[in-house]
Amino acid sequence: MKRGVIWLPLAGFALLFAVVASGLIRPADRTVRSALIGKQLPTFSLAAMVPDKPGLGSAVFNQGQPRLLNVFASWCVPCIAEAPQLMKLRQMGVPIDAIAIRDSTPAIQAFLKRNGDPYQRIGNDAESSVQLALGSSGVPETFVIDGHGRVVKQHVGDIRADDIPEILAALQAAR
Repeated sequence: MKRGVIWLPLAGFALLFAVVASGLIRPADRTVRSALIGKQLPTFSLAAMVPDKPGLGSAVFNQGQPRLLNVFASWCVPCIAEAPQLMKLRQMGVPIDAIAIRDSTPAIQAFLKRNGDPYQRIGNDAESSVQLALGSSGVPETFVIDGHGRVVKQHVGDIRADDIPEILAALQAAR
């Protein structure tokens, strides 16, 4: 009996080590998904972020054509990385609107000048209220919205070249 008690701390340590190791090998998916997938966009109206583009409101997404809604910021490094892919989507004829999060007009203008401007409209979400209403947890995030204002797909993180076929398929399915 006493011999078994001696090995108990070692067995406890081995069990603790196995639990920690399994968490390191297969970490949990911590991606926050929007609860609006399959549901209508919340009603919103955002002022224009830059002088040469209109602001953005939820009514734009009820005009019968699927669109992308990109949540971005000038201070976001992954947003810079996805800019070429958004430009490519725009060249393919995909309508893209944007919500700028906690940003300033000069910073957004510099961002667009430096990285390209794929957006038809840019709304100013200074307090992130629309971002939170969408269920977006960060930047960049892109939503595929069907022509009736319903959220069809959420892409968390920057769009990469290998994501484009999936996004185009979602837009096609949303028609």
